[in-house]
Order: sequence, then C-alpha cells, then structure tokens
Amino acid sequence: MRLGVALGYWGRGPSADHVPLAREAERLGYDSVWTAESWGSDAFTPLTWIAAQTSTIKLGTAIAQMAARSPTTTAMHALTLDHLSGGRVLLGLGLSGPQVVEGWYGRPFPKSPLTATREYVDVVRQVLRREAPVELDGRFHPLPYDGPDGTGIGKTLKSITHPLRSDLPVLLGAEGPKNIAQTIRIADGWLPLYWSPTRTDVYEASLTDVPEGFLIAPMARAKVCDDVAEGLLPVKAMLGFYIGGMGHAKRNFHADLMARMGYEEEARHIQQLFLDGRREEAVLAVPDTFADEISLIGPRERIAERLELWRKGPVTDLLLLGPDPHTLRVLAELNT
Repeated sequence: MRLGVALGYWGRGPSADHVPLAREAERLGYDSVWTAESWGSDAFTPLTWIAAQTSTIKLGTAIAQMAARSPTTTAMHALTLDHLSGGRVLLGLGLSGPQVVEGWYGRPFPKSPLTATREYVDVVRQVLRREAPVELDGRFHPLPYDGPDGTGIGKTLKSITHPLRSDLPVLLGAEGPKNIAQTIRIADGWLPLYWSPTRTDVYEASLTDVPEGFLIAPMARAKVCDDVAEGLLPVKAMLGFYIGGMGHAKRNFHADLMARMGYEEEARHIQQLFLDGRREEAVLAVPDTFADEISLIGPRERIAERLELWRKGPVTDLLLLGPDPHTLRVLAELNT
C-alpha cells in the first residue's frame, strides 16, 4: 500500500505549510500529493506550484469538479501540467452535488449522473489519446456543440499540443454502488470519500471485478497524538460539515453514504442539527466510533495496529489528510 498526502482545498487563504509538507513527503518516499477544490481555490494551480518545487512525487487532483470545466478544458489542464511536471499527474474527477453545481457553477445538475460522467471521461480520454479530432454524440457533452442556440458551424478539433502520456491515469470520486461499478469499468482508479477498513462489506458487491492495476485511494485524516478524543475533533468537524452542509436536506450524497455504512439515524440527526443552524451540536453529534474508524488518530502504537487493517484490504493508496511533519514521518516508518 502506497502513501499519499492530501492537502485539500484552501480555507480563507493559502497555507504556508503545503509546499513544505509536499517536499517532506517526497523526501520520505510518499508516492503522491493531492489537492482539491470546492468553491474557492482550484485544484490545478496549487499542484503546479508544488510541481515546480518537487521532482518525483505524483500530483493528484482529489477532486477536480466536472462542472467547473468542460471536459476538453480539464484535459488541457491535465496535459499541460503533465508536461511541466515530467509525467506526474493523476487526474481525479468528480461530479460534486446539486447545491454546488447549480448554486456555484450555475449549471444544471445532470439528471443522469452516470451518463454525464461517462461522456466526460470519454472526451478527456479522446483528447489525451490524440488519435483523431474529438467527437461525441453525447447528451451532456456533445462535440461539436449542436444545440438549438448554437451557430451550427462548430468544427471537430484535435489538440495542438501532443500529450506527454496518452494513458494519463483518470480516477473518479464515486459514492453510490452504480457509480462505483461504472468507475471500475471506465476509470483507472477510485477515490472513495469515506473508507472503513472494518466495513469493507459496504463496497464488496461493487469490487468483484476490479482489474489489475486499478487504484483504490481513500483519504483518512491522520494525527499522531496522545489524546484520541481531541485528535478526532477535526474529523468530526469535517464530517459534520459534509453530512450536514454539503447537500440539500432531500439530496445529500455524504449523508446517504454514512447511512449505508451503518449510521443512518445518526446521519439524519446530524443533518437536521446542521440545517437548524446548530452547527456545534451537529459536530458533537458525530459518533466517535465512525470518526475513528475512517481515520488514523492516536499514539504511534495505536496507529500502527490500525494501519495493518488498511494494509490487509483492497486499498492501494492511502491518502493522509491534514498530517503534520511528525505524523508524516511516523506513517512512513510504519508503512515500510
């Protein structure tokens, strides 16, 4: 199992720790570093900055939101950064949810998410293969555009720039069983949102036909500390926000996933507290057991024991979220 470091997206501004953490991770033998985006900083620009100050560590987007860019634009970002970094890009993509897609990007959330994702990946792969002008008779991403408000004179095009790698890895963020099954068919890897090494049965039916070399790369917040309860507070804060605030009361993929993992009553309670404006209570309502099983928190000996559970399962890449330099070093030592 390889290790990566997940830097997430910016809060109020950029973190001065991100480049030093990426460089330390590279020095320690970490395989990858990942950035994200929500409705603030983007995923590609920080990776470019990191690429300029590192030399071997892979550069992943976890995740780049599909609604933020047309698939050809995303392919342009990926192939550009892949050239500049010497072939280190891992392109992680995801749909996000209706509130972000419609509220931030001003686009309709696709009524057929699986079709929209499949078309998006198809176009990206066509650009990267550069075998012919990109063309798709698609419902969501037709190329050339043939809608009623178009000119009708669009022309199929092939990238001027020759991609460095035609097989640049594409990974997808997927939560529902059908989405995961499609991800295994059309992508090179899967970025699970929550992963519990003690509840792999949640995904067992979706992982029956995983091809050789397929990446399974969940994130887990990591912190070497003496006080487990205190160390879990950032995990609970993240869960409270995602389960309570990252989605509508009637359509929240994160809350639905927590429910499928055995915490349905708790997920709905957290969601209601958050929607009622009782955010601190929502965070405290996150069960310690759930926060604990999807993270690596505590003294070195405890983390060593729990890390073995992750290593025994199908995870190929464990992306450590929010680690400090000491935690990075400890996990590197324990994973050897």
